[in-house]
Amino acid sequence: MSQDIVSDALNMIRNAKNAKKEEVKVKISSNLLIEILKIMKQEGKIKKYKINPKEKSIEITLGDLEECKAIKPRFTVKKEEIEKYKRRYLPARGIGTILISTSKGLMTHEEAEKENIGGCLIAYFY
Repeated sequence: MSQDIVSDALNMIRNAKNAKKEEVKVKISSNLLIEILKIMKQEGKIKKYKINPKEKSIEITLGDLEECKAIKPRFTVKKEEIEKYKRRYLPARGIGTILISTSKGLMTHEEAEKENIGGCLIAYFY
């Protein structure tokens, strides 16, 4: 069993997408993972997710997703450095989202730039 729940869950999602599956059942859960899934749903990368509290699992229906990965090590970035990591992890300008854990909660890189705050890089998807 791995120690990184977010990385394991995003790998399961990516593997299911590569295997052309519509749904994936993630058998691990955390509050951070649920927040990531909320943002992915808002961006249209997953269609829906259903949390099963008895089994502590999440059923996810995949949407328009190409790639999703956790960022390791979890770099701490200042607001001025976000652009550098966008070039590193995202395929092109305007494509993809980097998730940043800030003092105001988990948000996308666009929201962090608007709020003018930095934070800790968690994951990216496009």
